[in-house]
Amino acid sequence: MLLTRLAQVSREVAATSARSRKTDLLAELFREAEADDVPVVIPYLAGRLPQGRLGVGWKVLGRPVAPAAEPTLTVREVDALLTRLGAVSGPGAQAERIRLVGELMGAATEDEQRFLLGLLTGEVRQGALDAVAVEGLARATGAPPADVRRAVMLAGSLQTVAQALLADGPAALDRFRLTVGRPVLPMLAHSASSVAEAIGKLGACAVEEKLDGIRVQVHRDGDTVRVHTRTLDDITDRLPEVTAAALELPEERFILDGEVVSFDADGRPRSFQETAGRVGSRVDVAAAARAVPVSPVFFDALSVDGRDLLDLPFTERHAELARLVPEPMRVRRTLVCGPEDVERAEKFLADTLERGHEGVVVKGLDAAYSAGRRGASWLKVKPVHTLDLVVLAAEWGHGRRGGKLSNLHLGALGADGGFVMLGKTFKGMTDAMLAWQTEHLRTLAVEEYGWGMTVRPELVVEIAYDGLQRSSRYPAGVTLRFARVVRYRKDKRPQEADTVETVLAAHPGVAA
Repeated sequence: MLLTRLAQVSREVAATSARSRKTDLLAELFREAEADDVPVVIPYLAGRLPQGRLGVGWKVLGRPVAPAAEPTLTVREVDALLTRLGAVSGPGAQAERIRLVGELMGAATEDEQRFLLGLLTGEVRQGALDAVAVEGLARATGAPPADVRRAVMLAGSLQTVAQALLADGPAALDRFRLTVGRPVLPMLAHSASSVAEAIGKLGACAVEEKLDGIRVQVHRDGDTVRVHTRTLDDITDRLPEVTAAALELPEERFILDGEVVSFDADGRPRSFQETAGRVGSRVDVAAAARAVPVSPVFFDALSVDGRDLLDLPFTERHAELARLVPEPMRVRRTLVCGPEDVERAEKFLADTLERGHEGVVVKGLDAAYSAGRRGASWLKVKPVHTLDLVVLAAEWGHGRRGGKLSNLHLGALGADGGFVMLGKTFKGMTDAMLAWQTEHLRTLAVEEYGWGMTVRPELVVEIAYDGLQRSSRYPAGVTLRFARVVRYRKDKRPQEADTVETVLAAHPGVAA
């Protein structure tokens, strides 16, 4: 497929707000694409590079290059050149990056250059989100949309499913089954402002401790155990304690969902940073395990003894979990019948906070497991307002923070797939955090100014705040009150940030 066709569809999708029209445009594009184009086409539509960060800023991209007269570039040729660009390192790297970018831009027409610049700087904002792409793919291939969504859920990759569909048609969807050893994206939770609100929405439900650990999915097939993160990374070798715990369970084939948490000598959870540091440690794992041992705590069962449990009600999945996993390795919970049990649920929340955990997750008893999605049947409740936002820009600090990028510009995910600024903060940062974010944000710089720099929207940060207030200075009409940094969420992608809709819904009396 020619790049010019992809750039054209990107522009047309950006120009319409109608979901049906976006779907039609993507369906037409997929009908024209070859299966081998898909691993490039889908990320480009969403404004992502398959290679990730390329280390290319405006010093390289800002050099004018005369455009080509006619479109000849294919998407696969662009992908190959960007792969070469991402591999450049060592002495003379900057000159080689300039040469390769010049080669790429020189082969691109003026329209293609604009699209490539937007792609390379993270500014493609046409709103072609994965959900719309799933609908377009289903329409292009004649496959039922629900079957395509389920296949994507089980494959953990829209590109993988699209490639198979375009090559072999709807029959290819039968390949995508829940399989021990192949991780799926986890089910996620929406937020609720209180236990009472969550129970009011769900009725009969389970109220479970919300652990401040690292989400894991544990697969066992006989003597083989694999441990995956929420982003599907394999971290088995870093967590021998989890492997040992899985091998002690009576069944030999299962997939369990849970968290790993590190507890101190008094049985209280250590900080998230300590647990994350332990899970991230690749060197001398044995020494790291002795210094910061971790324990798995499970809360769901996706497969047991070869049976796919995803579509079963949570009550039945938990029964399988309880049969397989001893109580000390299961998350603490209490069952409630409805609003008449709010007081008991609030007492459970208070006890959970006293035990050092960060809140509760309220789960509907009749809900299936919606892998890879924020299910309406899971609602998290925390004692303070927190949001996962994306850093859009940063300002240079003053005084003792001179030379450090300090004041962060924070954005939530908008309806069109872009990011909407909600405010700024320079609070809550340690010296170590300031040093780290300064170094990291420089690698994401899009454009530098005297006050600081704009950056590619790739870094997710958890922000605590006291509430919202109306403000005409910000595009959503509101801004955060007393925002402060809690931590950086290196385990989250920008697409997992909180949405403007979620923020406004949590504060209905303030929203403009």
